[in-house]
Amino acid sequence: MKCDPTLYRAAPPSLAVKPRLIRHLFLPPLVIALMIGLGYLGFWVSEHYGIRSLSENGQRQLELHARAVESEISKYTYLPSLLELESSVSKLLDDPSPEHRQTVNEYLEGLNRRSRSRAIYVMDTTGRVMATSNWRDVDSYLGEDLSFRAYFQHAVRGQPGRFYGIGSTNGEPGYYLAHGLEEQGKIIGVAVVKVRLEAMEERWQRARLEAFVSDENGIIILSSDPARRLKSVIALSDETKEKLARSLQYYWFPLNELQPLAREKLAEGEEKLTFPANSEVASDQEDISYLSQTRPLSDTPWNFTLLTPLQDLRREAINQGILVAVAFALVAFLLIAWNERRKVIATRLAAREALQEANNQLERRITERTSDLRASNERLKGQIRERRQAEETLRRAQDELVQAGKLAAIGQMSTSIAHELNQPLAALRTLSGNTVRFLERGQLDVATTNLKTINELIDRMGRITASLRSFARRGDDKGQASLGKAVDAALQLLGARLENAHLQLHREFTDVQVQIDQTRLEQILVNLIGNALDAMQAQPLPQLWLEGEPHDGKYRLRVRDNGHGIDAEARKHLFEPFFTTKPGEQGLGLGLTLSASLAAATGGHLGVEHPANGGTSFVLSLPLVSPLHAEPI
Repeated sequence: MKCDPTLYRAAPPSLAVKPRLIRHLFLPPLVIALMIGLGYLGFWVSEHYGIRSLSENGQRQLELHARAVESEISKYTYLPSLLELESSVSKLLDDPSPEHRQTVNEYLEGLNRRSRSRAIYVMDTTGRVMATSNWRDVDSYLGEDLSFRAYFQHAVRGQPGRFYGIGSTNGEPGYYLAHGLEEQGKIIGVAVVKVRLEAMEERWQRARLEAFVSDENGIIILSSDPARRLKSVIALSDETKEKLARSLQYYWFPLNELQPLAREKLAEGEEKLTFPANSEVASDQEDISYLSQTRPLSDTPWNFTLLTPLQDLRREAINQGILVAVAFALVAFLLIAWNERRKVIATRLAAREALQEANNQLERRITERTSDLRASNERLKGQIRERRQAEETLRRAQDELVQAGKLAAIGQMSTSIAHELNQPLAALRTLSGNTVRFLERGQLDVATTNLKTINELIDRMGRITASLRSFARRGDDKGQASLGKAVDAALQLLGARLENAHLQLHREFTDVQVQIDQTRLEQILVNLIGNALDAMQAQPLPQLWLEGEPHDGKYRLRVRDNGHGIDAEARKHLFEPFFTTKPGEQGLGLGLTLSASLAAATGGHLGVEHPANGGTSFVLSLPLVSPLHAEPI
C-alpha cells in the first residue's frame, strides 16, 4: 500500500507564523467573552424557569391562604343579622330604659363570648351606641356617637356595612360588620360586630409566610411583617390622604407609601419587586427581591398579596451560570488541546515521506509472503473444519448430558414421591379401618369426615404422580402455587417427625402466589424441612425458622435451623448429585439437586447461607405472580 506524501506535507515555516500569532492574540479574549456570555445566558434561563416554577407553586399557596382569609371573614357575616331575632333588642330601641339596656348588654356580652368576636354593639338610627358587649370596660362604646363611620351610614340605608378601621376610642384595629335592624319594613337601629383579624397575621408568621392584605384604599391592613402595616401599596394624593385622615379610618397614621426600588410586571397579578436594604421592609444587608402575586378576596374590595423571596433562586441561578461558564471553559480547553494534538499528529504524518523507500521494500516483502499466507490459509481452513466437527460433537455430548441430568432428576423425584406416598398410604390404611368401625357404630359424621380426608389424600397422591409425568414431559412447566398452602402441606407430611422432635417452629412469611407448580413447591419444602430435621437430631432444643421477604420481583423464603451446620469441605459439594452427609442409607444425595433444578426451571434459585451463630439457612427465591401483598401468617 502506497501513501501520498502530498496529503500530509507541512506548510513552510514563514507561512505558519502569522496564523499562530493571530490565534494566540485573539483566542483567549474570545473564549473569555463567550464564557461570560454563556454564563449570563445560563443565569437568565435558570432564573426565568425558576420564577415560573415559583409562580406555579405560589398560585397554589395564594389560593389556599386567600381562601383562609375569606373563610375567617365570612364566618362572622351572619352575626349582626342574628340580633333581629332578639326581642330585647327591639324593645331597647323602642324604649331605651336602663332595664332594657342592661338586659341587652348582658345578652351581647354572652353572644360576644360565645362567638369569640371583639365586640358587639347596637346603635339607634342617629348613630349613638345604645348597648354593647364591653359595657363593663372603662373604654366601653356605650353612649358614643359613631354616626360618622361608613359602616353605620351604609347599614342605616339598608346596605351591608363592611369596614376596616382603627377604633377612635381605644385605637384598636378591627373589621366591622354592620346590619340594619328592621321592624315592619322600617330600620329602627344598626347592629355592629367588631372582629380582630390579627390571628391571621400570627398564623402567617408561624408559617414563615410573607403576605399582606390591602383594602379598597390600597392600605395594608393585615401583614405578616408589622413594618408593612398601614402603608400604601399605591400612590396616594395629598387630597386622598387628607380625606382618609378626616374619616379617622386609620386613626392618625401617616399612611406612607411602600415604594419598591424596582418593579417588573410578569403577568396579570404577578410582579417582581425589589426593596432597598435600608428600608423598613428589609432586614439584610442587600436589596431583597420578591415574586409578588395578588388576587382579590371574594365579597370584599380587598386584595391578598403573597410575597415569595427570590434570594435562594437568584443564588441558584448564579451557580447555574457559573457552572455553564466553567463547563464551556473546560470544553474550550479540551478543544484547544485537541487542536494542538491534531497539529502534532499532522506534523508526524508529514515525516512519512522519509519512510517511502521503506514502504516500497515492505511491499516487495508482502508479495513474497503472499504465497506463504495462501498456504497458511489452506491449513487454517482445514483446522476450522476440524473445529466445527469438534463443536458439533461437543454439542451432541452436551445434549446427552442435559438428558442424563433430566433423567437423574426424574429418578430423584420418583424416589422422593415414593417416600411421600408411604405416609398418605399409611394414613389411608388407618382412616379406612376407622371408617368401617365408625359406620358399624352408626357415627356417620365421623365416618364422613374420614372419607373426605381419604378423598383429599387420594387427590394429593394423584397430583404428585401427575407432577412426575409433567416433569418427565417438559422441564419448564410454570404453574402458580400458594406458599402458605405449600408450607402447611409439607408440615402435614412431616407431622410425625415434627411431633417426635418437639420442634419450636417460627413462621414469619407472607402467603403469596409464586410461579411454580404447587406439588413441586411442596416437594422442595419437604426436602428442605426434612434436611433441617435431620441436622437437628442431636439438638436438645431444636428450632426451625421459616422467614420470607419480597426482593426484586421475587419472594425469598429462608428455611433456617439451629443444627450442627455444614463443614467447609462439604459445602463445596452440597448441590452435587449423590453427595450426602447422612450416614448409612438415610439419603441418596439427590434432594438438594432436585430442589435446585425445580427452582431453576421456574426462573428461581436455591442457595445456602451459613449463619455466624451456627446452623444452616437455605434460601429459596421464586418469581412472584403479582405484586399484591397478603397478610403475614
